[in-house]
This record gives sequence, structure tokens and C-alpha cells, in this order.
Amino acid sequence: MDQDGQDPAFSATTAVSGDRVTVTVAGEVDMSTADALFRAATPELITGATIDLRAVTFFDSAAIHTLILLAERYPDTFEVIPSDRVHRVLDISGLGGQPWLRPVG
Repeated sequence: MDQDGQDPAFSATTAVSGDRVTVTVAGEVDMSTADALFRAATPELITGATIDLRAVTFFDSAAIHTLILLAERYPDTFEVIPSDRVHRVLDISGLGGQPWLRPVG
């Protein structure tokens, strides 16, 4: 992590189309970056979100908590595209069967 608190191994790129945001995440999602992920996925006037985690290399409990908050915010319009690693973490945590979690592949 650099001195400004931003982790150089993390990025969250957003693309808005209508009332939906797609956030493409790379690097480590942990307690130092989970809030940045949440902010990226919750711009004003958005009613749905896709979170692309295929380039994530580390995913901890703070990241899991962020996904739960986003699923609650967008109950019917939320989807997560996981990497194998993220899917394994979500499976271990008991969230592998959530309707918002897309299959790996």
C-alpha cells in the first residue's frame, strides 16, 4: 500500500450504461480496498451492478462483506463474475449458491 492509502495492486474501472454500472476489478480486494470497490459500484442514479472479479488475486472477508452490501442494495439487478479463486472463497464462506454469482468460465 502506498502512503496515500491506495493499494497499487488494486484497480476498479467503471463503465455506466443507462442505469447499470459494470465494475472491472483487478488485484487485491481487502479491508484497504473494499470501500473503493463499494464506491465504484454505487454511483448516483444506478439501479443495477455487475462486478467483474476475474482479475482479482486476493479476496478477503471485507471483500465478501462488500458483495453482500451490494447484493442488498441491488436485490434483483446484481451479478458477480468471479475468478476461480474468488469463487472458491465465496464457496467456502457459504455464498457459492447465491443467485447473483455467475458460474466460473
